[in-house]
Amino acid sequence: MNIEELRSYCLSKKGVTESFPFDETTLVFKVMNKMYALTDIEDDLAINLKFEPEDALAARDAYPSVQPGYHMNKKYWNTVQIDGSIPVSQIKQWIDDSYALVIASLPKKTQQAWSELPD
Repeated sequence: MNIEELRSYCLSKKGVTESFPFDETTLVFKVMNKMYALTDIEDDLAINLKFEPEDALAARDAYPSVQPGYHMNKKYWNTVQIDGSIPVSQIKQWIDDSYALVIASLPKKTQQAWSELPD
């Protein structure tokens, strides 16, 4: 997986936008204005994703290339190095999970607005 494949997959989800709110290299993906993934476009390819706390720990135990989220709440966020050591299908599943967690945490009114967006 390269940066364009990662970007394309993250943007393929309903209600997702991308921006550079922190600096010129930190690409942030948001669903309904809430961050669900971020990556640095200049460094080695990695992505920060949100996890359930127990799943965050399990992923760190299972893969050396998964570390506590860099500059994030380490209880919920992991930094996943995309270096070929983790199957692309697993990375995509974690992206899907992060997206779903953020949707679930949205206020009911925002969830309703999201559900009404075209697929």
